[in-house]
Amino acid sequence: MDQLTHNVRRSNWINIIRQCQDRPAGTTAKQWLAENDISEKSYYYWLRKIRREVCEQEGLQDVTNPSALSFVEIPVKTALDTTPVPTVPAAMTPVAVIRSGRLTLELSNDISESLLCRLLQEVLHA
Repeated sequence: MDQLTHNVRRSNWINIIRQCQDRPAGTTAKQWLAENDISEKSYYYWLRKIRREVCEQEGLQDVTNPSALSFVEIPVKTALDTTPVPTVPAAMTPVAVIRSGRLTLELSNDISESLLCRLLQEVLHA
């Protein structure tokens, strides 16, 4: 197959692939291909071929060899393992702590009277 023929076929299949990927929600690729009289084997052949070409153009690695893959386990903390992240600088030592249910307010001497009143109103209505 010469380059011109390949480019024409490639262009045609790119159009088909886009149409399939833009199919109505709830329709599977297999259903869409059957409705449009497109061979499933040909579709996936060209999809794979075009993806490889794009990967080569973008300089991405082709991961056809499973041994080339490596996975890293990332531990996930459970709700019991998590500790709250302090929201105030570590250098500040609160002079007063107000707890109401799950809410905790740590106050310093620098707080204004208006802010303190507003916070207390919110805690009472929480």
